[in-house]
Amino acid sequence: MTEVESAHGSFVSKATGHPLPPSDHGSYRQPQNLQPIPAIPPKLSKWDQSAPAQVNTNVFTEVLRKDQQDATKILALTNTNLVPYVILHLAALSGDWDIARNFLQLKPQAVRAKITKGSETALHIAAGAKRTIFVEELVKWMTSNDLELKNDVGNTALHFAAVSGIKRIAEVMVDKNPTLPQIRGIKDLTPLHMATLLGHREIVWYLYDKTILMDRDHMRLLISAITADLYDVALDIIQKNPQIAFARDENGETPLHVMARKPSACYSGSQLGFWQRCKGSLLPHTKAPYGKKLMHMQATQLVKQLWEKILTLNSDSAISDLIRTPSSLLFTAAELGNIDFLIILLRSYPGLIWHVDEQNRSIFHTAVIHRQEKVFNLIYELGGLKELIASDKDNDNNNMLHLAAKLAPAIRLNDDTGAALKLRRELLWFKEVEKIVQPLYKEMRNSMGQTPQILFTEEHKELLREGEVWMKGTASSCMVVATLIATVMFAAFSTVPGGNNNDTGIPIFLQSRAFIVFAISDAVSLISSAASILSFLSVLTSRYAEGDFLHSLPNRLIVGLATLFISITAMMITFVATVFIVLGSEFHGIKVPIALVAGVPVGFYALLQFPLLADMVSHAYISRVSFRPSNNLLH
Repeated sequence: MTEVESAHGSFVSKATGHPLPPSDHGSYRQPQNLQPIPAIPPKLSKWDQSAPAQVNTNVFTEVLRKDQQDATKILALTNTNLVPYVILHLAALSGDWDIARNFLQLKPQAVRAKITKGSETALHIAAGAKRTIFVEELVKWMTSNDLELKNDVGNTALHFAAVSGIKRIAEVMVDKNPTLPQIRGIKDLTPLHMATLLGHREIVWYLYDKTILMDRDHMRLLISAITADLYDVALDIIQKNPQIAFARDENGETPLHVMARKPSACYSGSQLGFWQRCKGSLLPHTKAPYGKKLMHMQATQLVKQLWEKILTLNSDSAISDLIRTPSSLLFTAAELGNIDFLIILLRSYPGLIWHVDEQNRSIFHTAVIHRQEKVFNLIYELGGLKELIASDKDNDNNNMLHLAAKLAPAIRLNDDTGAALKLRRELLWFKEVEKIVQPLYKEMRNSMGQTPQILFTEEHKELLREGEVWMKGTASSCMVVATLIATVMFAAFSTVPGGNNNDTGIPIFLQSRAFIVFAISDAVSLISSAASILSFLSVLTSRYAEGDFLHSLPNRLIVGLATLFISITAMMITFVATVFIVLGSEFHGIKVPIALVAGVPVGFYALLQFPLLADMVSHAYISRVSFRPSNNLLH
């Protein structure tokens, strides 16, 4: 691509006839304190002097690396006005300052040229590509005003640096132009806000001290910090601006509403070590987190501070109005299982347990609907009040047992493996709620005329069918394997390796230790495979009533899978013992590899089926400890 001067004094492309960007001909500022630059190769000098097209094309190709030439051709086809800057564009992407420096020596005005379709400069590109050294060198060629150049959507290079999360890049730019953090980009966002949205803690703290925030910015920044789990930043904002606790964002939500949606955030920090707790309190502005425990402690502290501010309101009605609008944060927290959030609120305001939503349901009813065991367990700390709360009915005349009879949300059902375990958890919930409701409520009908048991059967009939299919399919597949193992092991014991003595009928290798291992492992494999067959057979012949999925069927499947695993392991031990018997004291180089390879089927089975067995065993254990009174969490 070449350029020639037109009759009007402007520069145009000789190849296309289109005028070149004005930025190619404007004034420029040379950088200060630069190192001596090597002499420009003759071909580059000719290119800058508007030499013939053929010479310039050769230079253009020579400056580019081979892997960049294809990209050049593509850009040439899309926008001829950008072609003169392809070298600079690719150099900024790759961080190749040597190529960029040579280019800028020929075209110093290119430091401020818009070299992409989105009107980004080389500084935009290098900052977004995290090319720190490139940015440091490029900024030396630029004026402070050059750093304020925006792309088509209004973002400066500092916005790109904020998105990249590299603090050093931001430092270089802000040192050159301290007003950059105040410049707003797309959607009126500052670089600080962009970095906060993406959770780049280090650069957030740097820009936080450099940005002058307006009143409307504090709320926006606080919500973004909470969303990105930057609780240390959020704590600092709320401490400096306590009135924000009552403010609402564009969705009408307060910061406490946002915290109610963070189920994993509000964990106790009591397990932090003494030194970590001291660091967290003495160094609240620490840039680097000390792990999840510290983050959870900061989140808990944030909820406490927000709630303390809200409790300063003059009346209970004002507090209720704040937490109910636009949606009740109590029920949001209960739905998501945010137990620590609820404990903080209930400890200082116990009356919240009587709050109900628009369907006349308490937080415990909500916990039952969404299968949140930890929230539901708080009801056991209420003593005799739990029966009173459990007796409440919603607008459809459903009591708490009716709600337990409804099918759980899909997101909660997916926590379990297989339809059978899903149905088992549903039965556990139904039985647990049944313990705390009045006996009369077990037969009470809702507005649809359904008792809790009828509703449970209706809601779970499809899951019951899927559970039966899953159980039978699993049992049938495993039973085939167990039957084959039992057959082989029985045959192996009747035809012992090495044969028998013709006179006495006693096995020839009876005194060998390998033969003893063979006999024991063969017997173990045969017995365990037979037990596995019987277990799977009992699963296949079950009547598959709802109650069978609570204990009977899962326990039978656990026994079948466990004994099958034992039989496979013992079978491979039998095989290895047979190899040692047959090969005798020779062929040591063969016996060891065979023994090692024999472990592959066992490992393969463990990889494929053991997770299912582990899930079923853990499910059986967890079901016993899921519903139990908490240890004075509300006191």
